[in-house]
Amino acid sequence: MFVSSRFIKKILHFLLALLLLVMINFAIPRLMPGDPFLMLNTEDGSTSVSYTEEQLSLYYAFYGLDKPLPIQFVTYIGGLFHGDWGYSLFYKKAVLPMIMDRIGWTLSMVAAALVISTVIGSVLGCLSAWQHRKAMDQSMYIVFVLLAEIPGFIFGVLLLFWLSATLDWFPLSGGKSYYQSFSSWVELAADRVHHAALPVLTLSFSRVGASYLYSRSSMLSVLDKVYLTTARAKGLNPSTIIFRHAFRNALPPIVTRVFLSLGTALGGAILVENVFRYPGIGLFMQEAVMLRDYPVIQGIFLMFSLLVLSMNAFADFVLRKLDPRVSAT
Repeated sequence: MFVSSRFIKKILHFLLALLLLVMINFAIPRLMPGDPFLMLNTEDGSTSVSYTEEQLSLYYAFYGLDKPLPIQFVTYIGGLFHGDWGYSLFYKKAVLPMIMDRIGWTLSMVAAALVISTVIGSVLGCLSAWQHRKAMDQSMYIVFVLLAEIPGFIFGVLLLFWLSATLDWFPLSGGKSYYQSFSSWVELAADRVHHAALPVLTLSFSRVGASYLYSRSSMLSVLDKVYLTTARAKGLNPSTIIFRHAFRNALPPIVTRVFLSLGTALGGAILVENVFRYPGIGLFMQEAVMLRDYPVIQGIFLMFSLLVLSMNAFADFVLRKLDPRVSAT
């Protein structure tokens, strides 16, 4: 009964949070300055060509924007229950298929960056904690604190000038080579990896500082435990003590933080994609904001909300599996 009631409580919290996010998601595009149909007149968003009042009235009526906001909200909620995320004002396509075409680019980049930054940050954080208050620990701490405070897009601009423009090692923009045929899927995959390398490296740089600080803090919390004192007394190899005994017990908070950091990683991915013109959901959102395409903006925010809420719930599940003490509460 206890497990069942707790599960129901979690579901209710999830649904309540989702409802609040959907309400905010509905309101934000409509609070933005500008008119979606006037913004559609030219590619750069100017209003050099105007629709007639009759044409504007027809557009508002067709998309339901002439109705009061409460009725628009009810219609929007009803559409979500039927899998209808809206219809783009600019692209003249259903929103959900367009988001699904783009989300794979972003999620693959974010997943690769999280894995790279977590592995590097965790290993260095463990070593730093083992050398606590020594020169190596203090130097690494200063460096990674600075890295954690530098916005990801600054890394992107620097890498773009250095590795792409100067050394010509990587493409300047895009996610794939156009007007080029590939003889095998291996060549196609290599081309995609070549284009994704700098965006992934940029996002990894922006996340590695936080991963280092998480792992260092978690390791410091277990280094004074009795079982580690016993391991030292047995004369075990330092690497065995660090990675087999200490890191294993410091791992649950680190894993949890990885899932909880998805929201900030997605936010960083939006800026990174715009720097490299990478064809993910972040670049798509920038285009939708410039065009005041309400349904697309709502759809992207809703997708981000679902991903973050799902990862938070999954982080709770993983933590309870890794740490029996949490499962008992």
